Parts: sequence; structure tokens; C-alpha cells
Amino acid sequence: MSTSDYVLTIDLGTSGPKTAVFTLDGRYVDGEFEPVDLHLSPGGGAEQAPADWWAGVVAGARRLRERGAFPDEGFAAVSVTSQWSGTVAVDRDGAPLCNSVIWMDSRGADALRAAAGGRVKVEGYDPRKLRRWIQLTGGAPSMSGKDPVAHILWLRTHRPELNDRTWKYLEPKDWLNLQLTGECVATYDSIVVHWVTDNRNPSAVHYDPELLRISGLRREWLPDLVPATSVIGSLTASAAEELGLAPGVPVVGGTPDVQSAAVGSGAVEDHEGHIYLGTSSWLSCHVPYKRTDLFHGVASLPSPLPGRYFVANEQETAGACLNWLRDQVLWPQDALGGGAAPDDAFVRMDALAAERPAGSNGVVFTPWLNGERTPVEDHTIRAGWHHVSLRNDRGDLVRAVLEGVAYNSRWLLEVVEKFTKQRFPWLNVIGGGGNSALWAQIHADVLDRPVRRVEHPIRANARGAALLAGIALGRVGLDELGGKVSVVEVHEPDRAHRKVYDDGFGAYTALYRANKKVHRQIGLGDAH
Repeated sequence: MSTSDYVLTIDLGTSGPKTAVFTLDGRYVDGEFEPVDLHLSPGGGAEQAPADWWAGVVAGARRLRERGAFPDEGFAAVSVTSQWSGTVAVDRDGAPLCNSVIWMDSRGADALRAAAGGRVKVEGYDPRKLRRWIQLTGGAPSMSGKDPVAHILWLRTHRPELNDRTWKYLEPKDWLNLQLTGECVATYDSIVVHWVTDNRNPSAVHYDPELLRISGLRREWLPDLVPATSVIGSLTASAAEELGLAPGVPVVGGTPDVQSAAVGSGAVEDHEGHIYLGTSSWLSCHVPYKRTDLFHGVASLPSPLPGRYFVANEQETAGACLNWLRDQVLWPQDALGGGAAPDDAFVRMDALAAERPAGSNGVVFTPWLNGERTPVEDHTIRAGWHHVSLRNDRGDLVRAVLEGVAYNSRWLLEVVEKFTKQRFPWLNVIGGGGNSALWAQIHADVLDRPVRRVEHPIRANARGAALLAGIALGRVGLDELGGKVSVVEVHEPDRAHRKVYDDGFGAYTALYRANKKVHRQIGLGDAH
């Protein structure tokens, strides 16, 4: 076994892959990011090209190597984490047959509703099917059509010319592992949102024939399953040459981004919570039990840590709201725009928002730019600024976006704490949003919980992948994980803001109740 202490991590987010060098115990050395295009289409389509992902990984690795970030002793392992709930259709050579259908894509909703329904329905599900899904998996396919089962059904219906050529349907992480090793496998945790596995023993997840049948999927379409902390193979000569590594470096199973974040956040003991503020958002912790809250989209699912469960949920847009604000409102590339957004755009937005009072002078922003998943599943609800008057300026609008995402987090917090039956004593914040002291303080004030910013929050997913490699190689113990992540600042709730944010949150939830019907009516004819 290699004596190197270093891991090459690949963190494939929706915005593109981050390639980084970490030590096996989670210390960040250096990293690169390569953006990739997101292709949106009418009817809820959201796709990315797997070739772009791989090109981004190779480009990032090349830049790291050229500036001397690769260790002289080489790497002990390669470990991948990535966006979850996506689908790559590949042929027998592992080549993608079309763009990947990613987690934002809802075009399979009709096919999913047909598969999940029956003569009698409960929330759209046949009660017998629903009972088996919950009993075995801990959840059920989302009616939004954004899970891989819906993607596969949509592809087989709308791209039938690909059916005979398709060998396997893979999660993005598992396709990257195939590129690295030539091995076609999924991990116990990555396969979960296909909703066709028996998860009652998180250490021995396996496909269930009845779940495959009611979902309309076939076992031969899906990869074999292995633990996330297993070594699945070695770096092939061709992949090694492209990346600039030595052939034969072990590649570990890895995990999707939600799960790697749960490890890399440093909140790894049962009921220690973290909040992720990236393109999307979630609030999670590890728990020792399998439980389901179907009506709010919360379930405990297999963790990459052996024998453990984590609380799964997702809010569609968090950092995506800031990207939209930057690119479509403040620095648009159109006839009214003043040029490309500056490199310090988010710093400027923070500074402007910090000049405005808590409550944004009465403006409330609802951040549902792509619908919502939890705590309500509503793909037709949309975003907006509310209660805007002539006295408001763009500083109020910018702060309202930060506060609106925090209100959404509080909406989720109430459901998650009810699910776990425990109040979080604090929450670690990770993701790109964790770089903003202002946003962390707003979350602390809105959630009424201490919020702890950790070191390199945007690297939490990759740090989790590195720590999993350490576990897989026997170089890091499970009981050591919590001590591997440093907290750099704690934001205590400001009691002076309690009433304004309680009132703001009340208005926020009232806006959803008041507007969901009209948004649904508009959305029936929405081509996007």
C-alpha cells in the first residue's frame, strides 16, 4: 500500500467540478474549479454533458500539477463526490449516449406518477406501492419527477432510439468512477434515490425485485452495489495519463455531495447538525434509525459511514438565488448590462446588504426559482420580491435574498427538528455560503441557533471525500472524524433581531399559502 498521505478529490457540483489535493485526514492543500454549462429546456429539462465534467476534472488536475500542488510521493487514493440524483445513460464501453439528466430535471413527472399510482391513491401513490417503498427504502420517488427512476422512464419513452444501445444508467459519481477505473458500480448511498433498494440494513443494501417491478426498471439496467468506503479499483493507464497521476492509484467508492458534506462538515455524531448553502440547500445530521416523513420530504437514508443513517432533504435554490441575482439583475449580459460581473461580486453584494437593517426595510424574498422539494413538494411555486415600495432600493433587494434563503432554512429546520425529536444546539454551515460572515449571522438570527463557520466551507464535500478515503485505506478511524474539522467563527443569535425575523418568517410562510394556488395556475402553461 502507498505510504503517501495525499488524496486527489473530485467534487462535481452543478456549477462544475472542483479538483483538489487533500491529506487523508482532511487537510486542504490546494484546489481548482472548472465551470461547466447547464442546459435548460422547456418542460423542465435540465442537462449537462458528461464529457464537459471529465474535461473540467482533467483541466483542474493539469493546473494543480503545473503549479506544483501534486505531492512528490504521489497519491494514496482518488475519491469522488458529486451532485446526486442524476442519470447518465452509457453503452457497453461506458460512453455516454446523451447528456446527463440532472437533479433539477422534472420531465419524468408524468411517467413517475403513472408508475407510482393506482386505482386508489394517497398523495398520488398507490397505497400498496407506497407501503413497500417506505418499508424498504425509507422514502418514495418524488412526484416532481426529479429522481433517477423518473429520468430513466423519461429517457426510455422520449429517447427510444437509445434503449437498445443503453447498457447501464449511472449516477454522475458512479460514471466518474467508471471513467477512472473501468469498473461499473454504484455505492449503497448513491443508489438510494432510485428507490429500488432494500435499505433496512445500511451495511448490506441490495436491489429488491418487487421495487424494481413497480418502478418499471430492470436489474440489468443498473450497476452492482458496493460500500462507499470500499476500494472499487485502480486508476487506469489512460485516466492516469490524462490526470497526470501514476497508474494503479486506488479509487474509493466515494459518495454523493449530500453525504460527503455530512462527513466534511465536522458534525458527524448522531444529532449534530449542519446546514449546506451551495447551489441548493439542505439541513442534515446523522441518526441511528430509519424513519420517514413522506409528507414533508424528509427521510433517514444510508450514510457512507458504515452502519449509519443520515437525514436527507433538499431545498432547490440557495446560492443559485445569488447567482441569479448577480447574473440576471445586477450584472446582466444584455443591452442594459454594464459588462461582466466582477470577481468580487459576492463580496460587494454582502457589503451592500450589510448596510441595510434586519428585515430589509419590509421587503421579503421567496427563493423558489425552481420550485421546492422540502418541506413542501411544489414544482410550480416561483420566486419573487414582496412588499416592495418606492422607498426601497437594491440594497434592500439584495439583503432580502439573503434573508429569504434563511427563512426557507427555518421552514426546513422546524420539520427536521420534529423529525429527529431534538433541538439542534448549533449548526455548522458549509458550502460557498459559509464564506459569508453576514449570511451566517443572518441564519443564526433567523434560525435562533448558533451557526458555526468551519474552515474552507466550500471544500466540505471534498474534505468528506478525502476522509472517506482515509477510512477506506484504514488510515483514519470513525471516532476521529469530528476532530478533523476546525471551527473558525461562531455566530450567536442577536436577540435584538428576534421579533423582526419572527414576523418576517410568519409573512414568508403566509406568502406561500396565499400564492401557491395562483402559481400553480400560471405554471400549468409555463414552458420552463
